[in-house]
Amino acid sequence: MPDLKLAKLPDRKPVKLAILITPDLHQRLQDYAALYADTYGQKEAVTDLIPAMLASFLDSDRGFVRGRGASR
Repeated sequence: MPDLKLAKLPDRKPVKLAILITPDLHQRLQDYAALYADTYGQKEAVTDLIPAMLASFLDSDRGFVRGRGASR
């Protein structure tokens, strides 16, 4: 087998996750999407922003990153 610089791509099949949120959180997410559109000049649905928001949150949580690294 050839030695490639690019490793095998990870599983990229989306996983559907349904959650219930409070009306207050829903409004805050709508407000965030509006501010995002004002900032970048491109409208994005809240459902498209949430995965990036969650990934950013998890990546910035030092305790989680440290704990996850220890368990891997």
